[in-house]
Amino acid sequence: MDTTVDTLPMLAIWGTGAAIIILLVLSAIFSGSETALTTASRGKLHSMSEKGNRGAEFALKLTEDKERLIGAILLGNNLVNILATSLATMFFTVLLGDSAVAVATLVMTALVLVFSEVLPKTYAITNAEGMASQVSRPIRFTVILLSPVVNSVRALVRLILGLFGVTTDPEANFLAAQEEIAGAIALHHSEGTVEKDDRDRLLGALDLGQRQVDEVMLHRRDIEMIDADLPPSEIFDLALKSPHTRIPLYRGDTENIVGIIHAKDMSRAVHDLFQRTGKDVGDFSGFEVMNVAMEPYFVPETTKLDEQMREFLRRRAHFALVVDEYGALQGLITLEDIIEEIVGEIADEHDTDKPSGIETLKDDVVEVEGVVTIRDLNRACDWNLPDEEANTVAGLVIHEAQTIPNAGQIFSFHGFRFEVLERHNNRLTRLRVRKLAQ
Repeated sequence: MDTTVDTLPMLAIWGTGAAIIILLVLSAIFSGSETALTTASRGKLHSMSEKGNRGAEFALKLTEDKERLIGAILLGNNLVNILATSLATMFFTVLLGDSAVAVATLVMTALVLVFSEVLPKTYAITNAEGMASQVSRPIRFTVILLSPVVNSVRALVRLILGLFGVTTDPEANFLAAQEEIAGAIALHHSEGTVEKDDRDRLLGALDLGQRQVDEVMLHRRDIEMIDADLPPSEIFDLALKSPHTRIPLYRGDTENIVGIIHAKDMSRAVHDLFQRTGKDVGDFSGFEVMNVAMEPYFVPETTKLDEQMREFLRRRAHFALVVDEYGALQGLITLEDIIEEIVGEIADEHDTDKPSGIETLKDDVVEVEGVVTIRDLNRACDWNLPDEEANTVAGLVIHEAQTIPNAGQIFSFHGFRFEVLERHNNRLTRLRVRKLAQ
């Protein structure tokens, strides 16, 4: 051992030690960069980039191809770790002889774990966006430098996975932006940092692109209509008594919608008639309701809510009739219905006071009308009943039971107990729902 030490200049020994320290620093940079760039919020990076932060701009570009980014970082990190371990083994061999391998393993494990893994990654987690913007330039250079090797490794990995029947799509977005945002909102709500009402509004806005007009429309059974063949005075009277501003006109059959009257347009036309002709108030002779009726606007029941809202805004319309693929009337939808999916129930001074259809009896037990939507029930009780197969509570029970139950029948599914309280013809009009203990 003395001979070895004598033949090896002390400068080389300390140079090796310095190289090990430099490699451990590089390892720490790679480890922290990986954590920072993968956990940093792209939204915050974009905001920083908009304010002129070039590092954040580079970080955004790097995270567009995370597979390439992580491949380059892992390759660089493994290179410096292996090289540092090799140099450490040589370093301790010179100093300690045969026991050097065990000592080098213990020392390098401790150094790498503390200073090259835990410490930088902990810092990166607490300051992800800041560190991501700081390391983006050197990491960008590393990615470019190692890209030939990384691309070869990616091709080899895909080939091996292909042998096992696993296909990869480098362009695939494994977590859609909408799902990521919705998950973040739900997480913050569970942690108590986002209130329930705020969560419902945010998730409601996100869901517009996934929901169709038939899920929130007023069913045709409940639409208030006026027969266009009625005397004008009676039409005028019905329009004024209605809580609605816009009312469909039908002729002969309620499926035959011939127009939409707006109470304000009708009132203005009647006023002009009396002013122009000097007739007594109440004399509607010569008044033709179709002259003031608007052309009905029909939309397919499969239209997405966000598309329908944009169309309402484009047409400056607030009211549409919903039809199925055969053109049969299914219901109506208004701009207010869509907005209510975000902000909740909207009431004004002309709305009639009516119950929501949900009556809370005690914790985890409610009585609901069959027409109450599953979405409204989930919002009111903070439940998670599925609404993929049915829109209403009654529809869900019928779907799961595969029949129309009678009053008194009880079913349990999705972690809830449903008791049919009332049935009218083929409609389940009232049910009691209780959440089962988990």
